[in-house]
Amino acid sequence: MSGTATLPVSSQPQEIAATTGHPAARRGAYNLPIGYLRAFITVLVVAHHAVLAYTPFAPPAASLLTEPRLWRAFPVVDTHHWSGFGIFTGFNDTFFMALMFFLSGLFVWESLERKGTRHFLRDRAVRLGIPFVAAAAVVAPLAYYPAYLQTAAPAGVRGYMAVWLSQGDWPAGPAWFLWLLLAFAAMAAGLYALAPGWGDALGRLVSRAGQHPGRFYWLLAGTSAAAYLALILIFDPFRWTTVGPFAFQTGRLLHYFVYYLAGIAVGAWGLQRGLLSSGGMLARRWLLWMVAAFLAFVAASGVFLAVISAKSSLGMWTTLGGITFALSCAASSLAFCALFVRFVNSGSAIADSLRDNAYGIYILHYPCVSWLQYALLGAALSGLVKGVVVTLGAVAISWGAAAALRRIPAVARVI
Repeated sequence: MSGTATLPVSSQPQEIAATTGHPAARRGAYNLPIGYLRAFITVLVVAHHAVLAYTPFAPPAASLLTEPRLWRAFPVVDTHHWSGFGIFTGFNDTFFMALMFFLSGLFVWESLERKGTRHFLRDRAVRLGIPFVAAAAVVAPLAYYPAYLQTAAPAGVRGYMAVWLSQGDWPAGPAWFLWLLLAFAAMAAGLYALAPGWGDALGRLVSRAGQHPGRFYWLLAGTSAAAYLALILIFDPFRWTTVGPFAFQTGRLLHYFVYYLAGIAVGAWGLQRGLLSSGGMLARRWLLWMVAAFLAFVAASGVFLAVISAKSSLGMWTTLGGITFALSCAASSLAFCALFVRFVNSGSAIADSLRDNAYGIYILHYPCVSWLQYALLGAALSGLVKGVVVTLGAVAISWGAAAALRRIPAVARVI
């Protein structure tokens, strides 16, 4: 993990002379708005997990072995709710993981060309694989212990581990993103070994995105919609596939890969002269994109409610839901990119610290969230107040823990 990135991609400033003619020289190696956007999305992830316990649709606590095992998404469930958190989490769910894959792809091509396939894969294995193993082996069991304590099962680590080991798989929590990102990186490296010019070809495909972001939007939304529909018409859109500690949302696998490839394409063409240029049309029309994101989410929400209540023609509603989901996802993703590219043009010490520690925050935040939620179960506070308290507390604790761990040189090289 680069010390200045939220996600494990190569975004450190590089000393590349512009006179060398190397493609990375024209692309630029680091982009402040993208670094801050990664940090913002990480905080959004923490907030999303922090308020799930207080959403109106949070399920009642149940045994860890009871199907469906909803405790994996809701480790702690409180009796205090706030309906606004349902809208907040619904909005997040439409776009923020796809945007994370997009941002993770931005510097892949530069890294492949600079390091080569072998070095790139070794770097990804260290920066993604080691944190994933640590998260699955230590962080996730710690995070899910409050779910066990909420049930009628006897307390105690021995009893908890007996139940944990009898599940048949090993939930890794939010770390699922890391292993899937590593798998995508391995695919990108494999393609680079077979066809060294494929990234530049993708870059040329989006070469006019800086002047025509609307065309890029329709290309991204259309491609991701096709990828999404290809799976949700076969599998339940809410289904997760799990093998040991490796999990992913089945219907969104290809959808996420499309966003990862889109990030590679935009990065290969160049951040300073393409879609994410500070002077490009995307940034200049940021307000239009924010309005479009709002309207697309409203449309997607309406169709989602219709899908939930549909008594017939479920295939038609599922198709329409998949299309509006893809439209909303692309609109929100580009809107946040536009907002940060337009307005982030100088740094601050606090924002830099958040950016530098955001990867660690992502890895460490889940037990902070669940234990704070568990601690507040008996508090006479509203769901809104509890959600805010858990969000702020989880960000602060995981931020401090990440900063402390990164003082260890070996850890800093990874996260």
